[in-house]
Amino acid sequence: MVFVTVERLTTARGELVLRRHAGANGHHYEIVSNGVFLMDTRSGRSERELVRAAVRAVPVPARVLIGGLGVGFSLAEALRTPGVRRVTVVEVEPAVVGWHRTHLAPYSAAGLDDPRVDVVTADLGDWLDAGVERYDAVCLDVDNGPEWTVTPRNGWLYREPGLAALGRRLAPGGVLAVWSAAAAPAFEARLRDRYAAVERIEIPVTRGEPDVIYVAQAAPRLASVIAASATPTGRCPAPAGRRARPRPRTAVERFPSSGS
Repeated sequence: MVFVTVERLTTARGELVLRRHAGANGHHYEIVSNGVFLMDTRSGRSERELVRAAVRAVPVPARVLIGGLGVGFSLAEALRTPGVRRVTVVEVEPAVVGWHRTHLAPYSAAGLDDPRVDVVTADLGDWLDAGVERYDAVCLDVDNGPEWTVTPRNGWLYREPGLAALGRRLAPGGVLAVWSAAAAPAFEARLRDRYAAVERIEIPVTRGEPDVIYVAQAAPRLASVIAASATPTGRCPAPAGRRARPRPRTAVERFPSSGS
């Protein structure tokens, strides 16, 4: 397989590369960070399911937050969802946002030009701590998973401080959905401790372990408790008495290996 480097640049987080591959079945792009493959435009099945899983658990998913623009599949799916009035995308790399004005625009359905979309170029953790707006669905896809982060700095997002910061941005009854390239048992346990219901969705891939989407939803009362407990820095103790709650429900959904 032969790739052509479309753009290579050095950012505050290291080297970022956009590559293009042309073959008999057309072409696709992929994004590589510091030599590590992040994502490509060949399928997008699990990225779309990230959004679907979040919004189908919310009666009216009017406000959607997407952490990580990537190649744009999640943004396009959110904009196709009935009832969505506003989508906020937080992306740390200005170059990635720029690529969606050119090479990657078809994959995000030209979403950057949709009046419902706000794109914020910022570190997600800093952005979470700086604001108070709350969302019906929060979709997180900024790493290869809780146990395989793009940068060491991102690790806190998947521990108690990060979960508190994310919870503070959920509306009552809101849903948090997190994408991972593999199962992350320790992260799942943290979700079970914090949320009333946790679902693990496995999506088969061509090679290796299935992609995994974790979906967590708090009852309206619990969402309010989580929001109130989080400090502006997102580093706070868990809500008092949370371990006295009944053991949360956990489900595993496995997608068929064919279809999209």
